[in-house]
Amino acid sequence: MTHPGRDRRAVHHPPVAAGSALSDLPGQPRVVVIGGGIAGLAAAAQLSDAGVAVTVLEREAQLGGRVRSWPVSLPDGSSAQMSRGFHAFFRQYYQLRDLLRRVDPDLGMLRPLPDYPLVRHGGGSDSFAGIPRTPPLNLIAFVARSPSFTLAGLRGVDVEAALSLLDVDLPAGYHALDGVSAAAFLDRLRFPESARHLALEVFARSFFADPEDFSAAELLAMFHMYFVGSAEGLLFDVPRDDYDSTLWEPLRAQLAASGVQFRLGTLARSVEVSAPDHVVVVTEPAAGGEATLLEADAVVIALDPPALRSLVAQSPSLGSPLWRDTVAAVRSAPRFIVWRLWLDGPLDPSRPPFLGTSGYGRVDNLSALHLFEEHAATWARSTGGSVVEVHAYAVDAEVSEAELRADLGQALHEVWPETAGLGVIHEEWLDRADCVLVPPESWASRPGVQTPDPRVVLAGDCIRVDLPVALMERAATTGVLAASTLLQRWGRPGVGVWTVPLRSRLGPWPGYARRGIRTARRIFARQETMNR
Repeated sequence: MTHPGRDRRAVHHPPVAAGSALSDLPGQPRVVVIGGGIAGLAAAAQLSDAGVAVTVLEREAQLGGRVRSWPVSLPDGSSAQMSRGFHAFFRQYYQLRDLLRRVDPDLGMLRPLPDYPLVRHGGGSDSFAGIPRTPPLNLIAFVARSPSFTLAGLRGVDVEAALSLLDVDLPAGYHALDGVSAAAFLDRLRFPESARHLALEVFARSFFADPEDFSAAELLAMFHMYFVGSAEGLLFDVPRDDYDSTLWEPLRAQLAASGVQFRLGTLARSVEVSAPDHVVVVTEPAAGGEATLLEADAVVIALDPPALRSLVAQSPSLGSPLWRDTVAAVRSAPRFIVWRLWLDGPLDPSRPPFLGTSGYGRVDNLSALHLFEEHAATWARSTGGSVVEVHAYAVDAEVSEAELRADLGQALHEVWPETAGLGVIHEEWLDRADCVLVPPESWASRPGVQTPDPRVVLAGDCIRVDLPVALMERAATTGVLAASTLLQRWGRPGVGVWTVPLRSRLGPWPGYARRGIRTARRIFARQETMNR
């Protein structure tokens, strides 16, 4: 079997063997996919491959969901592109990259970024360039050369707790940390403060979450997926140009040629499942208009948290009361800000395409789009300007736009001082709160791919799956699993998925070491008690 990346330990999870059909269909199955983001497109692609008639409903004018792009007009009348911000396409995103290979088997639409530097207020920075890809060498090399891990700081680390970073066993690990926040877990480690912020909190905030309100299990699984559990490395690729023209429009054309129908600008208002032989999706134009009914044999719901909650709330026949409560409890992450600026002068040539920050007010990272997106690069070359993006995650709801602009602008000028003297030709300000929050509560309480009605399945990055996947890769993986679930129900072969290893690459040794440390602590404590 061909591995999807360079990591020979990547794990293939085969589908359940197809048995006799649980549902007899008179002809070609019909499936409506609600949502044209990564999860919906992944499901549509697999269903279409199996000969299913697929209709994709997407409320926006473009595909891609939260990874879409759209045109905007600049003051001179020219067109530019806007999106919800920078996204990293990691090499361990096996299902997502497989989806994109439908357009280009060599993934030529992606380009690698040479580094992902992290800078801390007051001095100190970290880099992932040149670090070995294979664990645990990558972790050893990172700690050895990082100014965030000083010898004095490492003396205070709780070694037994720190070994849990290497002692991962999924899916049991998801449940073992139920009720523990990422912040509490980081407190247990007793890492140096600089290391806590720079090396670990960046993972939590990449989920648009504050570590106090984010699952420790998810943090640990992410650390395993991106760093200590995978030999793909922590560096990543980005699209060569805007998401729509580079990724989703070519994929739409490819899927449409295979028979998938797309209804853009169409909103799914409700799903009716009371009929025994079909489901009905009530649709309407996103801009408003007359509702229409769309019949199908099954439905894939692939929506962001607010849209998922709304659709289920407006579909009274869908699911059991307990399941409906589970969906209603899916939480949205706090708001995030994307501020894109078209500036009238260049940045310092030493600036990286993407920079993570810590301690600079509310700013979490900066990006220079003209260094990796072709449309922005073309504009910068023709004008002598630059295109900069400022991101802020987990922003409190009560903070005003004026306060945010002042805070983000000050941080931008502090990190990249040359921007203080540049004029703003155009700006786009995006303020959203529609990403998923993975809270410390019970992992099992989150909705999974299957629902009480076998004709309805869920997909998206807010859907539980007991595999080491996250963000865009969780969306793609649940999309594939949703399609596979329906195919198996109809007696057709399902589709397998690839992930990083489920367990520590060091085998049982981290666990042995942790138990040894705990035993030694008990012995020392007992002796100390006896000596009093």
